[in-house]
Amino acid sequence: MVTQSLLWQSEQQSSDFAELCNALYERELMTLARNEYSSVAGLQSRIKSLPHYVKRTAFALLNAQTPLELDIQNASWSAKQVSALPSISQLSAYNDNVIAWYRGQALVHGLVVPIALKSHIVLDSIDRIDREKQRFRTNVYGWFYLTDNDTPNGATKFDKSEVKPEVNRHSVNLLKPTKKIMTAACAGHCWKNSRKSQPIMPSLRELLLSCTINWRNFKQPRVNLPDN
Repeated sequence: MVTQSLLWQSEQQSSDFAELCNALYERELMTLARNEYSSVAGLQSRIKSLPHYVKRTAFALLNAQTPLELDIQNASWSAKQVSALPSISQLSAYNDNVIAWYRGQALVHGLVVPIALKSHIVLDSIDRIDREKQRFRTNVYGWFYLTDNDTPNGATKFDKSEVKPEVNRHSVNLLKPTKKIMTAACAGHCWKNSRKSQPIMPSLRELLLSCTINWRNFKQPRVNLPDN
């Protein structure tokens, strides 16, 4: 028998789901309108897949196990922003802070990792591990090497067989996942000229990745969420 409290929760969940979908649709349609496509077929493919990814993302946001606050109206995570870009301290002693952490882990496919860009931090995930060459590949930013270097180690030295473009290692750097780092990435926190700036909106893919973060153990991803 469905109790009144369970019925209310179901109705509230349904209302939040609808509002999240509306916000995500509005955002993605604006993105599609701004982007340029080489063919009509490419745009049609994106539009065709949009309902699936919007619904999946909305479902994941509502069911995520996270310390962050969900902003239903904007379909985004909300958290207090620190005064300075939190990646600075890690990059100042890169081998000791970042490389050592990844070397000490039994890396697994699907693990969400933070990537430092010039003014903000984004989320990516491991899709290939090459233990022989001490490196792993992330889905968007490519290969990262776990060998000692004097400067932060970016996604460089691509094999000719690789299809991913080379990324400048001075503008893209791997980070060690911490609560402060992952919070900044999930919430889209941004800094310019050493000052807090207007947050950016993470992509649908990043929002989905944010829902698979294991906040109790950054070494392991959460169990995959079901499609919905």
